[in-house]
Amino acid sequence: MYERILAAVDESEIAERVLATAQELATLSKGEVLVLHVWEGEPAMRQSCTVTTYEEARMMVEKAERNLTSAGVRARSAVAANLYSHAAREITGYARAHDVSVIVIGSRRRGDLAGLIAGSTAHKVVHLADRPVVVVP
Repeated sequence: MYERILAAVDESEIAERVLATAQELATLSKGEVLVLHVWEGEPAMRQSCTVTTYEEARMMVEKAERNLTSAGVRARSAVAANLYSHAAREITGYARAHDVSVIVIGSRRRGDLAGLIAGSTAHKVVHLADRPVVVVP
């Protein structure tokens, strides 16, 4: 059913739930998980992030890949460098380029007003994607 599952992760606590959901889907469908982090290249504008360098982002996704592989799931990882606030376009573009079956992404559960002001990557991905999106709260 889901041959390739894109797990779009950031440095938040929600990333673990995104990876667990992607792992479950991969296990059920014998699919592969592609772990992607979009490292945004304007650090001065970033909001409450713990990953500050490209190298730290790479180590984060490689750890996720190792954990999935240890659980018996085929996995690959990647970091895409992009400008701040363009993560949704990068995620959906990566999904198209790698022909993924479903995108799994986390939501920080901002209220409507906060989401409107600050923007929500998950919300943007849902609107830009041309394939199913699973939003993990």
